[in-house]
Amino acid sequence: MLTLAQEGPADWWEVEALYDLCFAPGREALSSYRLRDGVDPVAALSLVARDDGVVAGAIRYWPVRVGAASALLLGPVAVHPTRQGEGLGALLVEE
Repeated sequence: MLTLAQEGPADWWEVEALYDLCFAPGREALSSYRLRDGVDPVAALSLVARDDGVVAGAIRYWPVRVGAASALLLGPVAVHPTRQGEGLGALLVEE
């Protein structure tokens, strides 16, 4: 059974492992990660999808400023390779 829940501290290692699996090694060297340095993700929008307790997908949003305006930076969003193509990524974004 698929469940969506707010990402908590206990989820961190599993979510990071999913991001490592889904994205190239060295993903943290990307410029988008510099925008996240020292900033916590928006907790209410950072979700974990689990299927029978196993992480199937995750999404994080980050607060950023564009000029004087506050905005949200989406990403990363990842779906386990065995679950891709099922609409899980879209579900995470829409939720």
